[in-house]
Amino acid sequence: MKALVARDYGPLEDLVVEEMPVPVPGPGQLLVRTEAAALNPADTALITGAMRDVLPVGHPFIPGVDTAGIVVAVGEGVTRFAVGDPVLAWNGIPSGTLAEFAIVGDGPGTGHRPAALDPVRAAALPTATLTGAALLDAAEVKPGGTLLIVGASGGIGSFLVQMAVQAGVRVLATGRAEDEEYLRGLGAHEFIDYRDAAVAAQTRRLVPGGVDAVIDLALAGPALAGSAAAVRSGGLVVSPKGGPDLFDGGVTGVYTGVTRPEGRLEGFATQAAEGRLQVPIAAEYPFADVRQAVIDFPRRHLLGKAIVVFPPIEAE
Repeated sequence: MKALVARDYGPLEDLVVEEMPVPVPGPGQLLVRTEAAALNPADTALITGAMRDVLPVGHPFIPGVDTAGIVVAVGEGVTRFAVGDPVLAWNGIPSGTLAEFAIVGDGPGTGHRPAALDPVRAAALPTATLTGAALLDAAEVKPGGTLLIVGASGGIGSFLVQMAVQAGVRVLATGRAEDEEYLRGLGAHEFIDYRDAAVAAQTRRLVPGGVDAVIDLALAGPALAGSAAAVRSGGLVVSPKGGPDLFDGGVTGVYTGVTRPEGRLEGFATQAAEGRLQVPIAAEYPFADVRQAVIDFPRRHLLGKAIVVFPPIEAE
């Protein structure tokens, strides 16, 4: 099979597309013929070695954690899926979805794909929706409460805005000035241009006492103090990137990433298939351009997800 391969840690430009053995599913695993795969910031961090201290990978390494495709083989003990089933999956580490075939687990990170959900939109869902939902759970904002989402226009943020609005939360979303129409189209009640003035000051003009929580998708570590300044006393700063446990004003830091409660991914797939969840696709690349897609990814300001689309294997 053809796959995007990193032979060692290094710059994205060192990636190559080459022939690799088709993997064999073990117990509790599925082999999926890839139809589409999404790109995520973790992919580039794993390739370059930026995460090697916490998530080392073996080489040769095939990146990619989100996939949509067709089951072509199942391992021992798999009963929920059968050959021919359309699926979507969060593959996690050791990744491997930027290849014509990928192994995924028979667990809550893999779901049946509704007939009305095409592979491109399906591939966009796993990391972004599962992370967004986990962050929203951690923020503990009740209906009628207020939530500031920093970095709202990207892959996770685009879904998070919608989830929060559906939960009855007043959403303040940050982005560039040109992102305002897009974010309001996703349901954001208020827009803040992070390049215009301090986000905390703008937030407190809109919500004088401070918001109940901030979900910051852009910053990490001590830099989160700027977002914490937008939060009311006793509120929360939530991030997938890590930072202090406590901020000035009695604001607490909470840190989480992808979680996979049973049925959650399939629930989002159903919402997307029925049109109750928008799936913004910012860029599509054919697999022939997968190397360039990964090189471009950290350099582009994308409203939504970037997707690599695979041709049918029999067409090659």
